[in-house]
Amino acid sequence: MPTLDEIVAAIDARLEEKDATREQVLSLSRKVVQHASKAIRATHRREWDNAERLLDETGALVAQMNVAAARFPDIFFAGYTQDAQKEYGEARLTYAFVRDLPIPTPDDLGIEDAVYLNALGEAASELRRTILDLVRQDAFDEVHRLLACMEDVYSLLQTVDYPHAITNNVRRTNDMLRGVLDRTRGDVTTAFKQYELRHALAHFEKLVQSSVSKSLDE
Repeated sequence: MPTLDEIVAAIDARLEEKDATREQVLSLSRKVVQHASKAIRATHRREWDNAERLLDETGALVAQMNVAAARFPDIFFAGYTQDAQKEYGEARLTYAFVRDLPIPTPDDLGIEDAVYLNALGEAASELRRTILDLVRQDAFDEVHRLLACMEDVYSLLQTVDYPHAITNNVRRTNDMLRGVLDRTRGDVTTAFKQYELRHALAHFEKLVQSSVSKSLDE
């Protein structure tokens, strides 16, 4: 039988290992959040090569974080690991939506299902910024495609009806998306009407100019 000193020494060694792992996972989670934020910014700026590089780097950090945290379930599910996963998922999904690429799955990203659903809602909200940028360029085909993406995500998340403890409160995320979606839909409707009015006026001016030119020729 081990002595009490030996028992406590063994516990101390395990706790030291756990504390070191916690510090490692915290450090990695911060790096994931920073890289994901930069990737989203690069996506909005349409800096595709930079965005892809940042996403790949973030994915590698997430994989490293997951492996380290998996040794201690209470560290893995402490919250900061899921937050980092969510930021990575949001960055990847935003990039896929904006570039009209296949949507990655939770397994593709190495993140939990509930985390993925929340990342999906936040990625859809991120599309508002891209949509408003495209509105200023009169790129309404892309605007309507991305607006449809937002609407699809909102509708799908509405069907996820489980307790908050199971979904990490995805209902709240979807409620926030609904607010963003409503504002974006209103902004797009107003901008598109103005766009149509400008084109109608331009067409009318051309007709008037053509009519005047014919009159002068006669």
